[in-house]
Amino acid sequence: MDEMVISIGGRKHWLWRAVDANGGTLEFLVQSRRNARSARRFLKKLMKRWGNPRVPVTDKPRSYGVAIRELCPGVDHRRHKGLNNRCEASHRHTRRREKVMGRFRSARQAQRFLSVHDQTAALFRSKRHCLSAISYRHARADAFGLWADMTEALAA
Repeated sequence: MDEMVISIGGRKHWLWRAVDANGGTLEFLVQSRRNARSARRFLKKLMKRWGNPRVPVTDKPRSYGVAIRELCPGVDHRRHKGLNNRCEASHRHTRRREKVMGRFRSARQAQRFLSVHDQTAALFRSKRHCLSAISYRHARADAFGLWADMTEALAA
């Protein structure tokens, strides 16, 4: 789990994000605060959909520790700057998209956009370094076929 600051209308908002071991986004939440209550809210949302975490990995903010101790006691919580690099790397795509869009207009718009963006990005952004050339081409063809089917169903 990790958080990053985004500016919406000149005010700081926090984008909380949870990522699995492979780098896929599990859940995220846009909030105006970064405290224990916000961390608790995010963790509840995450646990409702995915269940209790086995070993949560976070960076240093104390708000994570408070939320994890309350909601899932007895879990081995790891807090270290370098352990959550997968989550830190997943922010890069959000930053690039945010810059192209000219920033987000509201927290609701950011939440709605990122929910769609993360799903479609995961479909088209395959792990190229893990695949052979032929497997990569098949994965891309499957992704574009799936996308064509989805857009056709929405248009009908």
